[in-house]
Amino acid sequence: MELPLRRLGAVLVGGSADDRYGRRLVVALAVTQTAGYGALYYAFSVFLTPMQGELGAGVASLTVALTLGRVVAGMAAPVVGRWLDRWGGRWPMTAGSLLGAAGLLLWSRVETLLQLYLVFVLIGVASAMVLYDAALTIVVGWFDPRRRARALLAVTIVAGLASTVFVPLTGFLVERYGWRLALVILGLGYGVVAVPLHGLVLRRRKTVDRSEVAPPNGAVRERAFLLLAAAFVAQTCATTVVGVLLVTYLIVLGHSPVFAAAVAGLLGVLSVTGRLVTSGLRTRFPVALVTAAVFALQATAAALLPVVGRSPAGAIAAVVLFGLGFGVATIARPTLLADRYGTAGYGALSGALALPVTVAAALAPLAAALLAEEAGYAVVLSAVAAACAVGAVALLGYHRIPVVSSEAA
Repeated sequence: MELPLRRLGAVLVGGSADDRYGRRLVVALAVTQTAGYGALYYAFSVFLTPMQGELGAGVASLTVALTLGRVVAGMAAPVVGRWLDRWGGRWPMTAGSLLGAAGLLLWSRVETLLQLYLVFVLIGVASAMVLYDAALTIVVGWFDPRRRARALLAVTIVAGLASTVFVPLTGFLVERYGWRLALVILGLGYGVVAVPLHGLVLRRRKTVDRSEVAPPNGAVRERAFLLLAAAFVAQTCATTVVGVLLVTYLIVLGHSPVFAAAVAGLLGVLSVTGRLVTSGLRTRFPVALVTAAVFALQATAAALLPVVGRSPAGAIAAVVLFGLGFGVATIARPTLLADRYGTAGYGALSGALALPVTVAAALAPLAAALLAEEAGYAVVLSAVAAACAVGAVALLGYHRIPVVSSEAA
């Protein structure tokens, strides 16, 4: 797998001999993001059923652990962002890798719900230190604007396959060895992969004056930043809700569980497709406008799904349209932040934006499930469409605000 990743890094980042480190950085982060999301997030769904019997808890109670982990990750993001600005990625991300591996090993030993929740507090902190917000901060800081978009795309294309790889892999491990030993294997495997890559490939930041790593004064209170936050909070809520409830809703519409699962499985592939399409369009149009158009397309798809979703063709068409925007926010957020505010203090700004986005993503599925029980899934899809529309409008407003600061890198 290493050779194809190197080729991808060379194609997307640049093939000159002077950029060897940039290619190594892209390859390392692509691998660690895939392993991190696979082990620390996507594998959880596979462990739900076997944990129910041994811990004596229902799905809802167990899922609280994952929600708690994401909330903690969001709360830790601003602090981690400031660490990355100050010291670079080597020590924070290496420590986070060790913490994540330890969390998986401790998870394999839990006997009660309380122990599970405490473990996911640990995993939440580790996630803030090693997953996208941290990794993409390193990418933004290293690459100049011309190559930054291609580097972000390279990392996220590979990491977008995390669920495709790790859900079936985890299922195999659980079936073969049981859920506790499967967690031990994942924990050791993640540590063996992520710790050396973060520790040996990432570079420590040179000692700098604090003013050189501080974000622009008052940036988080500016109208542009608040519009960015509104856009990505709204769209993240929408995509998270669809990712969690889509299978159930398609079954409610009358489709078989097999069909519903197969259609929902398109979302992972479409997220990669959407990133490729968006990256191509951004060479001709402003990123904010391209992203707003994608969000508007998602709003249309969500509004149409209750209308056309009872037919297989209609369901597939609506899911395809919505899925094209599934991974767009991942590459649009760092690009928009860096283009407006530069790279000095980028980690702190990214962390400040990640806090509401991550917490919203953690809580939105629960709120949507409660709304579905009270008002039905059609109302939930209407709320999803409205959220995507809010995201599109907010980005249009953001685009109208002139950029006054220049790229600092």
